[in-house]
Amino acid sequence: QVQLVESGGGSVQAGGSLRLSCAVSGFIVRNFCMAWFRQAPGKEREGIAQIDSRALRAYAGSVEGRVTISRDNAKNTLYLEMDSLKSEDTAIYYCAADPGWCPAVIGTTGSGMRYWGKGAPVTISS
Repeated sequence: QVQLVESGGGSVQAGGSLRLSCAVSGFIVRNFCMAWFRQAPGKEREGIAQIDSRALRAYAGSVEGRVTISRDNAKNTLYLEMDSLKSEDTAIYYCAADPGWCPAVIGTTGSGMRYWGKGAPVTISS
């Protein structure tokens, strides 16, 4: 059974850092297209970071330079390291996966991604 479980969310002051984890079971992370999405209050869900099976990464302009997507193959876990957090980073963060080739999901709602976690809320206070 496929499961994606996010953790590491919480409340952080602006300028701080946070690391989100997405523990995966049911498939091998390194063989899949993996991505992080977020949905801010009142806004559509958007893709902000992705990594494919070749470890090629892409980031949304709004987070580039402040976030890093990575995976730990031994732990079968996806991560999102976030630094220099801003109030506009407040959102629910979701990890998602797809077994196929890795489409460009940055800035999209990711409707084509097959598997999703339930989300982890992140609140940035100023």
